[in-house]
Amino acid sequence: MARPKRTPTTLSDKERLIRDTLHSAGKPLSAYDIIELHHDQGISSPPTVYRALKRLTEAGLAHRIESLNAFVCCSHDAHANSAAFAICDDCGSVTEFHQDNVTDALDGWAKAQAFEVQKTTIELRGRCRDCVTESAQRDLRDSNQGSH
Repeated sequence: MARPKRTPTTLSDKERLIRDTLHSAGKPLSAYDIIELHHDQGISSPPTVYRALKRLTEAGLAHRIESLNAFVCCSHDAHANSAAFAICDDCGSVTEFHQDNVTDALDGWAKAQAFEVQKTTIELRGRCRDCVTESAQRDLRDSNQGSH
């Protein structure tokens, strides 16, 4: 797994640790997950973690998954105040993606309505390719066992 792409020199040691934890976790983490993982390293206060997460999200190094109340490390180099995620309800995987045509359409609507957008977060909920494939294979096995 590659290291996070951007490393502002202004991050504190705790912010770097939290960023690296999000990057290596492979799944979204809540502030309390982070506390549990790093309690022995002096990260034990929710306000400390939330401050660090706020700085990481403001720097574009992390994103908050609103529907999960959890955070992930940013996997894209650059995007201005917009993020999109596909969240698997079966395995919990989260994939970050960027679709210019979608964000352009939303920006166009906002401009036409004189709506000042602060940030855009799109969350798709469903099942990932691996879970769909696994489910189809399980259904096929079950139907084959039932026909014998």
